[in-house]
Amino acid sequence: MHKNNLGLYKKKLRKKLDNERYEHTIGVAYTAAALAMRYGADLEKAQIAGILHDNAKCFSLEKSMQMIEKYNIPVTEAEKLNPALLHSKVGAYLAMHKYKISDKEIIRAILYHTTGRPNMTLLEKIIYIADYIEPMRHKAQNLPEIRRLAFIDLDKALLKILSDTLEYLEKCQIETDPLTEKTYDFYKNIRPLQE
Repeated sequence: MHKNNLGLYKKKLRKKLDNERYEHTIGVAYTAAALAMRYGADLEKAQIAGILHDNAKCFSLEKSMQMIEKYNIPVTEAEKLNPALLHSKVGAYLAMHKYKISDKEIIRAILYHTTGRPNMTLLEKIIYIADYIEPMRHKAQNLPEIRRLAFIDLDKALLKILSDTLEYLEKCQIETDPLTEKTYDFYKNIRPLQE
């Protein structure tokens, strides 16, 4: 599929991302590959989605908004109120049109890596979790526990991340995307954390 392009994607992103974001991106691809091996997901897709998940993260708000308007990228009210969410929409668009990714599963993994969504595919869960637990991360609460859980029970790790994220957003009074709440409710009903 895109195996030979992995190096090319890294090379392009090296120029587009600052050092910290680039190191994070490599960490996500590495962690996604490890989780893919653990759970039997497509290794190549996991690496590509991991490498490209933040391809628009270093864009200014102005540049993101220009792209959203120019290419008619649909944006929710919550995304307008919390611009940190915009990079996943712009990034999914660029993955298709700039990086020539035609695989819908990879595109969706990029699209939902900040909010999650109910009934995520295995790859979507892997990218969402890898983004949270990769080795460069150190600020999130319960990180050692979540890192351990991620290799034991993917859904439990996902639910814990969603729970901690919603708690953090509420505490900091940051606009929460309703999709994150819906995702949490969906997985909470399937697998309560206290299990």
